Amino acid sequence: MNLNQLTLPVNDMAKAKAFYLTLGAVLIVDTPHYVRFACKNEAGNLGSSFSFSLTSSAAQRKADPEAITLYFEHQALDVWVEELELKGVVFEQLPKDQSYLWREALLIDPSGNKIKLYWAGENRLNPPWRVPV
Repeated sequence: MNLNQLTLPVNDMAKAKAFYLTLGAVLIVDTPHYVRFACKNEAGNLGSSFSFSLTSSAAQRKADPEAITLYFEHQALDVWVEELELKGVVFEQLPKDQSYLWREALLIDPSGNKIKLYWAGENRLNPPWRVPV
C-alpha cells in the first residue's frame, strides 16, 4: 500500500498556493478551485502529493489540537527552517527534539492547517517501541 495524497480545505487558494510554493512544494495541478503539489525527495525525484480544495467554509484553526496535521520530512531540518524564516515564514515552534525521537518545527498555513516539518531518521519507521512484524 502507498499513500497517494490527501486533500485539505483552504479558504484562499492564492495564499495557500504561494505558501506551499515557498515551502518548496512542486505545483502539478493548478485550477481556481483545486491545486495539487508533489514533494521532492532527497534525490530530487517527485514522490508523495497533497492537494487543496477551495471552500468558503474552511475553518480558521489556529493550532487546534484536534485539527489535521501535515508532516513534511527533511534531513536538513534546521537549515530548511532557517531558509524559510529568511523567506518570511513564521513558526509557532522552532525545531525541537521530541520525546518520541523526532525533531520537529511547527507552523500554521494561511487557512489554519497545522504543519510539522520534521526529521525522524530511522525512528520514523523503526522506533524502539515498534511492534514486531
